Amino acid sequence: MQAVKDKLSEMSAMKKVKEEARAEEKAEKEIAKARVEIAHEVRLAKEAEATMVHHVAKAGEIAREGEKMANEQIAKLEGPNPAAETGAGAGARGGGLPNNAAANPLPTTNMSPPTYNRMS
Repeated sequence: MQAVKDKLSEMSAMKKVKEEARAEEKAEKEIAKARVEIAHEVRLAKEAEATMVHHVAKAGEIAREGEKMANEQIAKLEGPNPAAETGAGAGARGGGLPNNAAANPLPTTNMSPPTYNRMS
């Protein structure tokens, strides 16, 4: 009778150990799955950041080209003698300040894309 009780006790202990091992394995699988998902999201974020940097650079090029074209068009409109504008006509444009894209460039010096912070 004691041998049967010992065997049952041993079987229940083995069952408990197996359940704990399964639970631990399941937890490890969930952690691994979460790491894979995190890596995927990080990759997507880096790709989006690279795309954004590309588009910011492209926008800067377009802005520079637009400034150049605006300056050329203003130069054509003003004619070959811009020194004649220093007289009475200069007051009409704001006290002799030039009103063109070269004198009023877009603020691009302190513009940088956001970066991914791995610690957050």
